[in-house]
Amino acid sequence: MPQDPMERRVVVTGPPRRTRRASGYYRPRTEIDEQTTLGHTYVRSLMRTQLRAGLTVFAVLVLLVGPLPLVFAAAPDAGLEWAVLGFGLYPPLVLLARWYVRRAERNERDFVRLVEDR
Repeated sequence: MPQDPMERRVVVTGPPRRTRRASGYYRPRTEIDEQTTLGHTYVRSLMRTQLRAGLTVFAVLVLLVGPLPLVFAAAPDAGLEWAVLGFGLYPPLVLLARWYVRRAERNERDFVRLVEDR
């Protein structure tokens, strides 16, 4: 510690001395952060794949649930309705939800792998 207050060190900062790599080098993460056209294309691609997975689940759900009123109208037995809902519909819905979550996570993992420089 200096004894005289006039003998303090002064730190002078300047521009960084290191330069970026060659002009052919780019980082997709920078493109996304700066919201360039290429970054917008990356994000739009992720959103499109997520939308495709969601629409697929919706279509399967409509095919599973859509005919149920016809099945219930054809069979007046209340026990059959509970059996169809409990055993015929619930397991496919769980499997469908599980597939969707795994697909969405895979899409995000692929996107991160694309954006990261590995």
